[in-house]
Amino acid sequence: MADRFKTELVALMPRLRGYAMALTGSAVEADDLVQDALLRAWRFRDSFQEGSNLTAWMCKILRNTFYTAAVARRRTVQDVEGKFAARLACGPDQEWRVQYGEMLDALEELTPEARDALSMVVAAGLSYEEAAEIAGCPIGTLKSRVNRAREHLAELVDVDLPKARRRAQKSAHAAAAGSIMAANAA
Repeated sequence: MADRFKTELVALMPRLRGYAMALTGSAVEADDLVQDALLRAWRFRDSFQEGSNLTAWMCKILRNTFYTAAVARRRTVQDVEGKFAARLACGPDQEWRVQYGEMLDALEELTPEARDALSMVVAAGLSYEEAAEIAGCPIGTLKSRVNRAREHLAELVDVDLPKARRRAQKSAHAAAAGSIMAANAA
């Protein structure tokens, strides 16, 4: 069957090329279209039912291939002179890479429990219940770990979160009060 199918496909090529020329209006595009249609037909030759109309089957494949390519061409912008490309701008990604590296470094400074809790809830998208079950701790403990991990991570990467800012201020006040008390005691 494969030899007969191949012979009939080859015999149809001039008719397919004529149809492709009518669709595309270009000899080069017609040749490409016929080639794509023949490749598709060969790939799906097992779905062709023996005794049915091969010409109609091939014309349908050719037409569908043409319309699929036409849809793709509509989404493509022709920019021969480069005017459209010149209007496009892409900001540098170095700052994001630096921030990403800082965040990875900061994650390493978290306790293993806090890092695991944060990873399960934020990165893996698990619910607090699921993460608590995996961690083998009460849900309240896991929520606290995640909250403390977020705050500590925000402090480490210098993100201005209200809680992180308040905690940093408390730490600074506590340190200042401790040094004043130590100075008074001396």
